[in-house]
Amino acid sequence: MNTNIPPLAERLRPRTLDEYIGQQHLVGPGAVIRRMIESGNVASFILWGPPGVGKTTLARIIANSTDSKFYTLSAVTSGVKDVREVIEKCKREAGGMFGTGRPILFIDEIHRFSKSQQDSLLGAVEDGTVTLIGATTENPSFEVIRPLLSRAQVYTLRALEAEELQQLLDHAINNDSILKDTGVDVQETTALFRYSGGDARKLLNILDLLYQCTPIGKRVVINDRAVTESLQQNPQAYDKTGEMHYDIISAFIKSVRGSDPDAAIYWLARMIAGGEDPVFIARRLVILAAEDIGLANPNALLLANATFDAVHKIGMPEGRIPLAECTVYLATSLKSNSAYKAIDAALAEVHRSGNLPVPLHIRNAPTALMKDLGYGENYKYAHDYPGNFVQQQFRPDAIRDKRFWEPSDNATENTLAQRQKNRWG
Repeated sequence: MNTNIPPLAERLRPRTLDEYIGQQHLVGPGAVIRRMIESGNVASFILWGPPGVGKTTLARIIANSTDSKFYTLSAVTSGVKDVREVIEKCKREAGGMFGTGRPILFIDEIHRFSKSQQDSLLGAVEDGTVTLIGATTENPSFEVIRPLLSRAQVYTLRALEAEELQQLLDHAINNDSILKDTGVDVQETTALFRYSGGDARKLLNILDLLYQCTPIGKRVVINDRAVTESLQQNPQAYDKTGEMHYDIISAFIKSVRGSDPDAAIYWLARMIAGGEDPVFIARRLVILAAEDIGLANPNALLLANATFDAVHKIGMPEGRIPLAECTVYLATSLKSNSAYKAIDAALAEVHRSGNLPVPLHIRNAPTALMKDLGYGENYKYAHDYPGNFVQQQFRPDAIRDKRFWEPSDNATENTLAQRQKNRWG
């Protein structure tokens, strides 16, 4: 077996949009990135999504399709000096780039850039020296500075669905010359798709691993047993962090939600020992505090936010202590997801009923014309009434009796529910 051949994921890296699988909401007919490419006018943007869904590949396809110079930097290994050198190179070459698109600067893992590194990009993006395409697995709202976010649209990439993974598998079997020569017998795909976790690169790496484990002269067999055994025998062969990352954070979240502090601390320790980004863990604690503890204990969100700030300020290894404190507190706290369910129910209603009109009496009336039209008329100012409350309609007519918040059964929300019952009857 030739061990010098490139990995399957690299051999099958798409070169055009037509070869690209997934993300049809961005690259499908009429979608925003396809329209950019077809028009030749590519604006700066950031691609946000999990690993292995095609962020780097999409950036390269855009550069090739628009005949643009393509520069790439990794936020892990590059500093301000590297950014400035690339920008200066783009400026020098600009005069000789007739007939080509604006240079594209692709920054992988842009969330790892410091504030000063991100600041060094602003001028070049602002004046059009480069088109910035960033890639990140972390929420840009937390990790990218606001001035840069205001200059770059954020597009979200999604994990591949089962149908798209099947399409990728079929493409690999039918188009990779090595697999075609070897032959592939697909018997089951449940384990293959489950371990892939929506990650295209991971699926191809697992397939590559199965090929490497297949004796010469034999067909590659894909079934649940073969996939599971190959991965157990070669736990680091296809991905050092991906699957474990998502499995362990899932176990951590479910342990906190399930009120088991010992399990939660164990999974926290696994993440810390494995080198997980502590800010990522802290962010998950903030989400847990809002989603799973919620109104049962509003102080949980305050503590989670304080933990997030503390980890940012002190780093590791000391950051493990506030992470542990918050983890135990959230795991042992009363639980409620009533606020989480309320906003989802309200969003569903908005999607169903559209933009219902605001009742006239609670509209703003900054002009005489608006007052003449009845805006704000008969509005009752709550503080003018006993107990700072008076009954009046605040919802659109079409949903005047619709309820979204259903209190959970805990001491805090029982008190809130009783208060509302006393007010509204």
